[in-house]
Amino acid sequence: MQQAQFAHIKKLFQETVPTVDFASLRYHSDCDDLVAVRQDVLEPLRTNRDQGVMVTVHHRGGIGYGATSELTPAGLREAFARAVAWAERLGSVAVTDFSKIDMPHKRGEFKSPVREPWDGLSLRSKVEMLSDASRRLKRGSSIVDWSADLWHLRSDRLYLTNGGGEIYQSFDRLVPSLSVTANKGSETVTRTFGHMAVCRQQGFELLAETGFNTASEQLAEEALELLAAPNCPSAQMDLLLAPDQMVLQIHESIGHPLELDRILGDERNYAGTSFVTMDMFGRYQYGSPLLNVTFDPSRPEQAASYAFDDEGSPAELQYIIKDGILLRPLGGTISQARADYDGVASARADSWRRPAIDRMSNLNVEPGTVFFEDMIEGVERGIYMQTNCSWSIDDSRNKFQFGCERAQLIENGKLTKVVKKPNYRGISSNFWRSLKSVGHLSNMEVLGTPYCGKGEPNQAITVGHASPPCLFANVDVFGGE
Repeated sequence: MQQAQFAHIKKLFQETVPTVDFASLRYHSDCDDLVAVRQDVLEPLRTNRDQGVMVTVHHRGGIGYGATSELTPAGLREAFARAVAWAERLGSVAVTDFSKIDMPHKRGEFKSPVREPWDGLSLRSKVEMLSDASRRLKRGSSIVDWSADLWHLRSDRLYLTNGGGEIYQSFDRLVPSLSVTANKGSETVTRTFGHMAVCRQQGFELLAETGFNTASEQLAEEALELLAAPNCPSAQMDLLLAPDQMVLQIHESIGHPLELDRILGDERNYAGTSFVTMDMFGRYQYGSPLLNVTFDPSRPEQAASYAFDDEGSPAELQYIIKDGILLRPLGGTISQARADYDGVASARADSWRRPAIDRMSNLNVEPGTVFFEDMIEGVERGIYMQTNCSWSIDDSRNKFQFGCERAQLIENGKLTKVVKKPNYRGISSNFWRSLKSVGHLSNMEVLGTPYCGKGEPNQAITVGHASPPCLFANVDVFGGE
């Protein structure tokens, strides 16, 4: 079925592509399904289906876009006409000569490595699985809200260029979530699984690999434990972050500030700028010598793996930060030409309605050599935090304040008392330099989020982050109210 549609789109492109310096077509066929059980009651099922094309034109020095869901010769001609008109209009005033950019014309394909597909399990079986997980979350009268859900996202894409480029990619992602809320008097706490961090290009095999099938009881017990726990103390201390909090830390204080279009000022009037400037690359000490960060689309199961970005550039593993030194930005072909600096294949769009912009994709902290137990033993006074629940960061992605669901104090090399409402704050340019220990490969977790927002109009896209636990020295930790 999809191959027939691809052939139809390819024929339309050949019939309608104008004579310009560069032209491309990006076709999306997207679907997502959500099955959710809340308080042991099946929620209304959600299903979305969407398809359309985005065409891009470089002509007479300018760039133009046109999008349509009318997949006919007339629809594509009208979209191309709009794109050409915008390119001609921009060409007379553009700072960048887009006609001189050497756009790729690659051929290839990618498919998510799914072993147990979404459609291989009946709706009844999915509901029974979630109902069982939901029932096991309700452990006593103090549990006042609980839910379990599965969100499946599928996107089939075709990218064509007027230079013979032809790329087929199929992305199949699963996002499992659990949530449990406990209350006593004026005190309310929530513990979650997967909501912000468990997302991969896999099928139902993901559930066993991440512990979803057995997580309900522990999650509920931890919520009840938090309800009775004291608030996090306020002090300067060593901070050990679990992988599911490292997701947020990498995302906000490395990923967004290194997106090249943001550095060039494209996000300034919407989501701010970046404390990073172009003269920092190749010399700036972003973190301690233990910090190694890669752009890595080569893990096929990770949330944002792909063979080619949405400008048709081939994706390969590259170091963004090596031994603490900032090496390259997260910018695709067009942004690299604008900045005259090498980036990575990271131009992506969340749908056929949007042009590709620079996005972090799989941005990973590479593992170190220290096992988790040894990290704990090396701390005299500190705290171990898990699972993000709040975040705030300034417009330049520098000063930040993050909160977690759960924490344990570390005293004389041992995990001790559980505390609730833990928070910490810092400055990106200093925080990563305080990195004093990076966890072993055996403690590394491959995680991701489907909720990264950026761009104007906004685009929400999937991002992958893999990381071991990481230990930071002398961080400003404080409790909530």
